This record gives sequence, structure tokens and C-alpha cells, in this order.
Amino acid sequence: MRYPELDLYVGGEWRRTTASAAVLNPANEREIGKVPLASEADLDAALNAAAEGFRVWSRTAPSARADVIRKAASLMRERIDEIAHTITLEQGKPLAESRAEVIRGCEFFEWDAGECVRVYGRVIPSAKDIRYLVLHQPIGTVAAFSPWNFPMSQPARKIGGALAAGCSVIIKAAEETPGGAVHIARAFHDAGLPPGVLNLVFGVPAEISSYLIPQDQVRLVAFTGSTAVGKHLSELAARHMTPVLMELGGHAPVIVCDDVDPVAAGVTSALRKFRNAGQVCTSPTRFYVMEPLYRRFCEAFVQTARGLKVGDGLETGVHMGPVAHDRRISALELLVADACAKGARLIAGGERTQGRGYFFTPTVLAESPDDARVMREEPFGPVALINPVSSLDEAVTKANALPFGLAGYAFTNCASTAARLAEDVQVGNLSINTLEASVAETPFGGVKDSGYGREGGAEGLSHYTIVKTVSHKFC
Repeated sequence: MRYPELDLYVGGEWRRTTASAAVLNPANEREIGKVPLASEADLDAALNAAAEGFRVWSRTAPSARADVIRKAASLMRERIDEIAHTITLEQGKPLAESRAEVIRGCEFFEWDAGECVRVYGRVIPSAKDIRYLVLHQPIGTVAAFSPWNFPMSQPARKIGGALAAGCSVIIKAAEETPGGAVHIARAFHDAGLPPGVLNLVFGVPAEISSYLIPQDQVRLVAFTGSTAVGKHLSELAARHMTPVLMELGGHAPVIVCDDVDPVAAGVTSALRKFRNAGQVCTSPTRFYVMEPLYRRFCEAFVQTARGLKVGDGLETGVHMGPVAHDRRISALELLVADACAKGARLIAGGERTQGRGYFFTPTVLAESPDDARVMREEPFGPVALINPVSSLDEAVTKANALPFGLAGYAFTNCASTAARLAEDVQVGNLSINTLEASVAETPFGGVKDSGYGREGGAEGLSHYTIVKTVSHKFC
């Protein structure tokens, strides 16, 4: 299968540009395509198209909107092999993970399609000659920004929520991995989405955001990415009183209690940690293991990590692909070196593999001190940190010590322990005895520096709507 042709999608039409940038396959560093870079004229065209698209789509019956979204999702399921191949080429993850991402993205669309017919208002009890109505109406045009680590499912989350609520959307997908969003736009085009409802642009991120966010047509900013960039975009939006939906960085703790099987927990944890080469905002990273289980947990974790096959995601039997680019390699090397210099034990990996491609071995650091950079900064790569703790109190304190609070995990078979963790661990998403942080039917988002708002679940469309109160006095 060939890598797709890349164009902007504006006003229901594919649009070429004069400026472009190379798209590289991180497994071999070869150019696989050219991503178009939008000019201000292209962005103006997208804004105008989105305004007209919103006028039409917001007046379209929710059931009709749901039909289009479901049809597009069905087309993506039919095209799963092509889309997954594109994702592996541009992002590097194993083909099986790419297929799972396509399915996950389709599930987001299908859930949102179901929810769009359930955006209920209400009637508030009142005196006999007056009626109070509460309406939930689509907010308007959404400027959405998605990251490179999940080329299809991350744009899907934002596009699905916006379209289900009745909004139009201009999405700037990642220039490193543009193909996934292009496939989404093609599916919606083929499903009969009215022109201008979905617009896809690429470009220099700072230039696109600084141009789009101040525009009067933009009524919501939805962003997934780093905390630093999220704070900058939130500040920019605040100057124009534009609300934001922010899904930002994490540094997920995992508490392993002393009433579980340490071998099973270690194997499960290692397999999940190195999914997508650890480039997941909810990736389990800081493992706090009760001392009686510590040695056996470490042994099982390291044995599993060393058994993972690292290579080109298109090759058979590969468990982990490359990281996104050479900048990630440099960042990981510095974090590992700093931790070791401060007393951490490197018990697996820790180096770039030889040859072409951005491959970094599955890495495990034990007993990293709290002042090591990697304990405070999200590594966003295949680096796991395992530390012993003497009590549940210590584990919870360390889990909550950072300003991040996106996802957290725990292994326990004790109901009272699970109840305490549910209350005390400061995250937006806590998973107990599972390392799945988010599914389509549950709300997803962070606390503290990990963001604001929720995507998915029954709460997922709330940020894409405004609440209007209508007071009607009868004559």
C-alpha cells in the first residue's frame, strides 16, 4: 500500500499549497510524503467555510448528524488495512497497534453519534404563567489541535465531539503524522458531510494557533499536547474570552499493593508501558511497589521488557516501534544519564539501537531519587521507573507529589484499599487492576497541570455546547 497524497481539506474540497514539509518514516528516516503548509489565505478560507458549515450543520437534525457520523465510521472500518498501514509508516508503531487505533477512533465516532441525539435540555418548574427552559446549543466553530502520537484516534476524539454537538471544526493535525487525519476527512467527505463542517489544515503550529485562536468565528479551542503549549494556548484564548478544552501531559503513577501477584502485575505493566514506545500521555511510568513484592515485580518487568522485539512496525513479530524523531532520542538519553548520575540503577535498556531509525531500547530504572529529572518530567518514551515503598501512605504521597494528574493506576485485591485509592489519588482517571485509562463511554481528562475539561462519555459533548436559559411569560 502507498502512503496517501496529502492535501488540505477546506469547504468540502481538497486544496493544494505551494509550501510543504517532509514527512519521515521514523523506522528508517526516509521521506514518505510532503505535508502541505497552510497560508493565511488558506486559513481565512477555512474560517469562512466553517462559518457556513456551522450554519447548515447546527440546523441539521441530531439523528441526521448521527447517520453521517456513523457512515463515516463504517467507511473507516472498511478501510482499516489502508489506514493502519499509513499510521505505521508515519508514526512507527506496530501494525497491530495501528489497527487497534483505527478501531478505537471508530468507537469514539460511534459513541458520539449515539450521544448527539441525547443532548437534552430541561423544563424548570415555575409559576403557571411562565416557563423556564434550559437549552444546550452547539457552541460554534471549534479550532482543534491534535498531536502526533495517535494520528487517527486523537483527531477522532475532537472531530467526533464537535460534529455530534452540531459544531463545525477546523482541525490542525500533526505535521509529523498527517495521514491519519487525511483518512478521516476522506471518510466524512464520502459519507456526505456538508461542505465546511470539517476542515483540515497543517502548518507551523505556532503560526496556525496564533492566527486561528483570536478570530471571532472561533468559539472553542480544543487541544491535546504538552502542558507548556496548553498553558500558552489557554492564555491566548483567554485574551479573547474563548473557552478551552485541554488534555495535557501526564506522568502516571502505578501503585502495586502487597496483596497481588507481583509476577502477573510486572508482566502486565511492562507490556502496557512500552505500548506505542511509551509515547502515550496516560502511559504507566512511575511504579511504586510495596517492598515485599519489589524484587519479584522488578524481575518480571525486566524479563518482559528484554523479551520485546523492537523494530519496523511493518515487520512480523515486532512489539515496539521507534520513537517519533531524533529529538526524543536525545531527550531520553539525557534523562537516563541524569537519573544514573543521581544514584538510579539502570536494570534494562538505556540506549539507542544501532543503524537507521529512531529506536530506543525498552528501559527500566530502579530506585531513582525524587530529584532526578525523569521523576519530575514526563519521559514520553520507553522508560519505566520502579521504586519500592514501605506503605500505602507513602505510595499515595509520592503518586500525588507532581503537578500532573491525568491518569493513575493501582493493583490491589482489597476492597477497602481500592476505595481509599479512588478517593485519594489525584488524577482524572484512576484504573484499578487494569491499565486501560480511557474508553469511548467514559469521560477522559485531567486535573492540575494535566488539563481542563472532559472528552468522551456522556460528559464529552458538554464543552461543545452552550447552556441557554429561556424565560417565557405567557401573555
